[in-house]
Amino acid sequence: MSHSTIDQGAAWQALKQHAGEMRRIHLKTLFADSSERFRRYSRKAAGLTLDLSKQRWNEETLELLLALAREAQVPEAIEAMLQGERVNRSEDRPALHTALRLPADTSLRVDGEDLVPGVHATLDHMASMVDKLHAGQWRGATGKAIEDVVNLGVGGSDLGPLMVTRALVDFRVHPAHPIEVHFASTMDGSQLADYLSRFNPETTLFVLSSKSFTTVDTLSNARTAQEWLMSRLVSSRQANCGEEDSRVDESLVLRQHFIGVSANCEKMCDWGIAKANQLEFWEWVGGRYSLWGAIGLPIALVVGMDNFRELLAGAHVMDRHFQRAALEDNLPVLLALAGIWNVNFLDIRAHSILPYDGRLEYFASYLEQLEMESNGKSATHDGQVVDYSTCPVLWGELGPNAQHAFYQLLHQGTQSVECDFIAPLRRYDHVQDPDTRRHLKAQHRMTLANCFAQSRLLMLGDDAIADAAPRPAYKRYRGNQPSTTVLLDRLTPSTLGALIALYEHKVFVQATIWGINPFDQWGVELGKQIAGETEKILSTREGLERMDESSQGLIEALWLAEGEEK
Repeated sequence: MSHSTIDQGAAWQALKQHAGEMRRIHLKTLFADSSERFRRYSRKAAGLTLDLSKQRWNEETLELLLALAREAQVPEAIEAMLQGERVNRSEDRPALHTALRLPADTSLRVDGEDLVPGVHATLDHMASMVDKLHAGQWRGATGKAIEDVVNLGVGGSDLGPLMVTRALVDFRVHPAHPIEVHFASTMDGSQLADYLSRFNPETTLFVLSSKSFTTVDTLSNARTAQEWLMSRLVSSRQANCGEEDSRVDESLVLRQHFIGVSANCEKMCDWGIAKANQLEFWEWVGGRYSLWGAIGLPIALVVGMDNFRELLAGAHVMDRHFQRAALEDNLPVLLALAGIWNVNFLDIRAHSILPYDGRLEYFASYLEQLEMESNGKSATHDGQVVDYSTCPVLWGELGPNAQHAFYQLLHQGTQSVECDFIAPLRRYDHVQDPDTRRHLKAQHRMTLANCFAQSRLLMLGDDAIADAAPRPAYKRYRGNQPSTTVLLDRLTPSTLGALIALYEHKVFVQATIWGINPFDQWGVELGKQIAGETEKILSTREGLERMDESSQGLIEALWLAEGEEK
């Protein structure tokens, strides 16, 4: 039986009517009418300050949005997710990435099982691997210590660890035996080809990260890595060894040069990953929510287990805030409601993520996946096609670089864009040389000046400029572009964990209001199936007649190019 969608409810209709009035009010007017917007619309938690004062809303807007959240039963949904109820309805399972960051002395029972001991057993297994690699005790098939670790993953098995290792570069550990961590995700092999041309196979270890252990992108890279190792570490010894010895060597290579991270232990074993080298995560953790567990092994290798546990602890602080804070003081809820207001009532369908810290160079890419794969849906839980917008289009770049790229569109383009500015308040406190520290701090202050100035200009437009002299149209700034600013006290493992959790929970709140499932991704499955069928046609040269005319032309162009190679 179908149910009415959220846009049919009283709260939505009240907001729709209210939006008609608010569209006529410029942000500069909202600021002129109140001297306390920052105090009213900013909140602090977990080392973060969330400033929503530059959103195009007022007290009535926020009250109506909070009523919408209550009508959508957001408080009940928060509790249901955190307690392990089956909120991922299409796959009939919980979504418990938050369980991966629960402290060891807590308990969470789901279907009669306490999940916490298993989570910490995996963390302990990770710690033993990290210790072994950092001590130079993990040796390859020829007895040499591992020096390079290559993470083979894609999507959540790549972007999360890649983003965090770059963000926490200042917390990189320096063990007795240095380890370099690298990432390869593209199925075309270009990243891997570069590594294989430079690395020593005797000292290279590969981490195969795939929830299902069936992801074509990752397994194609894994097979290439396997062949590279075998051709160099096994075939070179066959002249002096019998066939039986050669097979032993192959098993040794698999055992010493591969770690598997997956929810599918059986397929890891089938592939040849030794049981001792398998790290488990669970079906109740979505790939894009998985960096908190075994998928985070590359993070731990770079920053050490202590800092990795601080990352988890910071996220857990945000989890507790999300669970306990009243809606009107709840950072993820407020951030989510700002997005709902812009997308559904102000018709702003684009959202730009703009970090003002070079260490966050991959944060926009990470949020692109987190938000668009989670909430890029058009059907409700009970199968109704929605008649309202869901996830906006996200994109972003480091703010200082973006200023010289697409800020032209933000300031003078024809469409509105919501922007998130993200920056740490303090940096370079621990640089020892006083002159270098002074110069770096001055650069950081200049960066923050740009961050604050850009959001102000987006808000006020021409009114931000003291010179009131008439200007031609091509020099005018309309302003009235809404933005959010998230300030971190410092960028640390703890505050980064809280920042990521803030956006995870924002996604969940928005999905709850829209009535969609943020924990599945059926939209990517058909593409995989069609790609497999297409690859078969490419290889066998049979079945081309079943394809559309455009695809036939493209395939024939490839066949022609392959023929010319010969």
